[in-house]
Amino acid sequence: MSPRWLAGHSVRLLENGEQYFPAVFDAIRRAEREVVLETFILLEDKVGWELHAALLDAVRRGVRVDVMVDGFGSHDLGPKFVGELVAAGVRLRTFEPSRRFLGIRFGMLRRMHRKIVVVDARLAFVGGINYSADHLADFGPLAKQDYAIEIRGPIVEQIRRFALAAIRRGRGDAAPALPADAPRRGAAAGPAAALFVTRDNWEHHNDIERHYRVAIRSARKRIWIANAYFFPGYLLLRGLRRAARRGVDVRLILQGEPDMPIAKMAASLLYEHLQRDGVEIHEYCRRPLHGKVAVVDDDWATVGSSNLDPLSLSLNLEANVIVRDRSFAAELSDKLEALMRTECKVIQCQPPCRAGVWQSLRSAVVFHVLRRFPDWAAWLPRHTPKLVARTGGRSESIGGRRAG
Repeated sequence: MSPRWLAGHSVRLLENGEQYFPAVFDAIRRAEREVVLETFILLEDKVGWELHAALLDAVRRGVRVDVMVDGFGSHDLGPKFVGELVAAGVRLRTFEPSRRFLGIRFGMLRRMHRKIVVVDARLAFVGGINYSADHLADFGPLAKQDYAIEIRGPIVEQIRRFALAAIRRGRGDAAPALPADAPRRGAAAGPAAALFVTRDNWEHHNDIERHYRVAIRSARKRIWIANAYFFPGYLLLRGLRRAARRGVDVRLILQGEPDMPIAKMAASLLYEHLQRDGVEIHEYCRRPLHGKVAVVDDDWATVGSSNLDPLSLSLNLEANVIVRDRSFAAELSDKLEALMRTECKVIQCQPPCRAGVWQSLRSAVVFHVLRRFPDWAAWLPRHTPKLVARTGGRSESIGGRRAG
């Protein structure tokens, strides 16, 4: 079923762990009935242990707590960390535990990459921030720059039911009824319209990319995208080039100090192809960029977990919130403009004669490979992902067809 726009939301932009973690942990500490949490990465560092304490406190107050972590991103959780949560009553599940062979982890494709929190069916958080200390500035030069959204209003119920269905899939459990005092679908919390968009490998293969393309195609003023891993498909690239040719201010904020050098190398292969039509490339150089956000014109913005690369657009499980609200779009665009003005370098377009035959040939090959990548991704072997319930000393597989 296609997602629907819902009106009546209040939204708040959260930048980096300094804003995100206090907001999430405070919401969990105030929870009265239910906490639902999904994350790609949960580490046993100061952030992970603070989340651990907040979840323990909640479940001991009688709050129902459901948590799902990805088995690749959160592979190192120890028995003490897990055992204390499970013993207290937290329902903890691991999505597709990764396998090790000779010390090497395998199974990095089709990961559960979402970052979602829902508290008491009243408040939801969606974004790109994991539970690890590298999302805090005091981590040092490798601290990540990232964003999330806090949202209240009718769409929270939709996010809640989606997350619970994913966490409990395989058991046939239905999502528990909405708390009696929770906001109903028609209860407005603010002026913003919102859309919750996900990507999976069964029914919603390209929903997030499709909404990007629709917004890009309709843009008349600006398209500003900040994305950590930028290597999208042909249709999205073509949309950006066409927008720039018709006079839209198209700017990309990409990694200048990458956490994974291959990501910058891949994105750089597209620079010449985009710049020749007027797309501006800005590389964020203060620290690794981990954000996945965009603003189109004056009232469309998105924040979420989805990068614009083959893993996110064709393989991983992702979730974004799209917001139609002039105030929120203005706030996000102000943040991006500040990054471009003070912490980015503009990549100058090289004249064709200076680009070199090899560079031009390489860019052309990459561009044409991208035309067919979604089709090639579909050829990868499929299997039923395992959803494993953690029980402290052992794990119970409850995998279900629609988990992945």
